[in-house]
Amino acid sequence: MRLGINLGYWGLGMDADNIAVAQEADRLGYSVCWAAEAYGSDAATVLSFVAAKTERIDVGSAIFQIPARTPAMTAMTAATLDTLSGGRFRLGLGVSGPQVSEGWYGVKFDKPLARTREYVEIIRKAMSRERLVHEGAHWTLPLPGGPGKPIKLTVHPVREQIPLYIAAIGPKNLELTGEIADGWLGIFFSPEHSALSLDALTAGRAKAGKTLDGFDLCPTVNIAVGEDIKAGVDGLRSYAALYIGGMGSKEKNFYNQLTRRMGYEQAADEIQEKYLAKDYAGAAAAVPHDLIDATSLIGDTARIADRMQAYADAGVTTLTLAPSGFTLDDRIQSLRTGVEALERAGLA
Repeated sequence: MRLGINLGYWGLGMDADNIAVAQEADRLGYSVCWAAEAYGSDAATVLSFVAAKTERIDVGSAIFQIPARTPAMTAMTAATLDTLSGGRFRLGLGVSGPQVSEGWYGVKFDKPLARTREYVEIIRKAMSRERLVHEGAHWTLPLPGGPGKPIKLTVHPVREQIPLYIAAIGPKNLELTGEIADGWLGIFFSPEHSALSLDALTAGRAKAGKTLDGFDLCPTVNIAVGEDIKAGVDGLRSYAALYIGGMGSKEKNFYNQLTRRMGYEQAADEIQEKYLAKDYAGAAAAVPHDLIDATSLIGDTARIADRMQAYADAGVTTLTLAPSGFTLDDRIQSLRTGVEALERAGLA
């Protein structure tokens, strides 16, 4: 099992530290460094900066939002980043959510699965450097009746195929991911509830005549190093409450729905009700201890090693760490503990 690092969003006052974290991960042999975007920093600019400051570690988008860019633009960005980084780019995609898609990008959040399938088809066609022709429900290239003509990408990517990942939570999106992607970007993944994700991914792979062999299962998990388990859990409560209670509308919150499928229906209701009422402290307190512990790496090196073994046994191939500390020393210590735990578990 390989390790990754997720820098999250840029512009939160830790930008210089983020570069130091990426460089330390590079030195320690981490496989990939991911960056996110929502409606603040964009991931492409951050990744180009990180790639310029590192030597070996891959850089990946977790995620590029599908409503933010046309598929041809995403292909251009991916090809450019792969060329600039010397073949170290991984393309992660996601549909975002209705509030961001419609409120920030002005793109209707309809038929996300069909849109994702077409998006990936166009990207792969463009990246193959064949002349771009596509007739679909969401994109037609070239536009009919005008001056447009089939064009091919002028950039020559370092690799013939850039690894393509999709962030997915719901069963249908997971199945699509297994069918058309090279890897999966997960969140709130628990080894004890792995079937909620892996069954659908496996079904999708079967549709494509493939298995999970060679498919990168890549969940992001928070890591909190320390002897006090309760303190580690409590430090992650606000993060969990934000996603379960406030990431999306009451009707469409994919993280809340996942929490329900994991068996925490009552807690999911309470967290969302309190968060939407702006009782953020109450929402954080309502997140079950067991839920956070099951979806994170918390404790000393030995305990984290045990949990890493559980993730490996569940089929995870790249475990991406999101250090919970806010100081550079805390985050660097989390990176080093991650490597020590991986070695202790015999997974390095």
